[in-house]
Formats: sequence, structure tokens, C-alpha cells
Amino acid sequence: MKPIHQTHADIPLSAEPAINPSSHITNSFAGAWTSIGPNNKIIESRIGDYTYTMDDVTVNYAEVGKFTSIASHVCINPVDHPMDRVTQHHMTYRRAAFGFAQTNDEDIFNWRRGNRVTIGHDVWIGHGAIVMKGVTIGSGAVVGSGAIVTKDVEPYTVVVGVAARPIRKRFSEETIRQLLQIAWWDWSRELLEERFLELNDIDAFIRKYG
Repeated sequence: MKPIHQTHADIPLSAEPAINPSSHITNSFAGAWTSIGPNNKIIESRIGDYTYTMDDVTVNYAEVGKFTSIASHVCINPVDHPMDRVTQHHMTYRRAAFGFAQTNDEDIFNWRRGNRVTIGHDVWIGHGAIVMKGVTIGSGAVVGSGAIVTKDVEPYTVVVGVAARPIRKRFSEETIRQLLQIAWWDWSRELLEERFLELNDIDAFIRKYG
């Protein structure tokens, strides 16, 4: 019998979050049916139900909705250094580690916490994308691989490039309005199982539930 190669995405999931042991997670929450991939670093963030991250993902101070897909090497909310000081080096705020003081400069960390990123439901963030501080990405949006998102992204909008710019909407404005109203991502597990086969036909789905 040949050995079976099982990728991270193939691992069976459950209501208990699946977190790769190589990942480092601090003061964060992951919902049901979530999957956190290898070598992730997640700090003070909330990950919604069914959302997954692939390998080498960084998430700092962020709210991530349900059913969101985060590809490898994505960075959400890269932290800033204080540029108004004599030096930008982190010794001025991680001063205890360098022996300059007994405690760290918590003002800097509170400043970072105050610039959270908000990502909606059913968002797809492509390989190597960066989402900068304070940005809100609407539900259903797509962030292209390698994009750097510096401004808010409207729901169901596809953005690409550096800096990221919108190139199109996934659906018509009326369809987007109805999808946001239906908010299928808030359905119970029982409803999802009952209506699962209907998720592949957007027109029939809108006719039935819109």
C-alpha cells in the first residue's frame, strides 16, 4: 500500500478548533470548525467559526469573521514602530528585555491595540497579502495575492495590487444587497447541513432565500 500524503487542508475538523502545535497564539479566540495552520503567530485576535489559515500567517490585533480563507504568508495588521523617537528600535518599549528598565512601555502596545483590523465573513485573502492597521474588509471580498491593503474594502469587492485597488465586484449590487441581508454565515450548523447543496448556485440561492 502506498503512503497517503495528507495536507493541512485535508485534516478532519470538528467543533473544537484545530491548531497546529507549531503555531504561537497569545490571548486569542478561535471558533468552531476553525483551522490554524503551521507556524502561525496570532496575537490578541478573534477568529470566527469555520475560518482557516494556512502556513506562516501572522494576525495581530484583529477581528476575523466566519468562513474566511487566509492563504499562506499573509500578514494582518503588521505592527508599527514609533517613528517620532530618536530611535525606532524596539529597545525603547521592550526595554525590560534589554535591561534598561524593570517594565516595558505599555503605551506602545496599547497604541497598537487601538488600531485593530476588522475582516468580515466569507473573505478570501490570497497568498502573501498584507492588510495594514485599522483597515476594514467587508464580507465576501477578495484580496489578491501579494496585495497591500491600506484602505477599507467594500463587501464582495475584488482588490489587487500595491497599494490595493478595486478591480470589480463579484456580483451585481442587488445580489450583494441580498446576500448581506440573508447573512447565511449566521445560519446554524443544522441549517447549513440542510441547505449545503444549495450553496453552489447563486441565482437559485437568491431566488429562494433573498
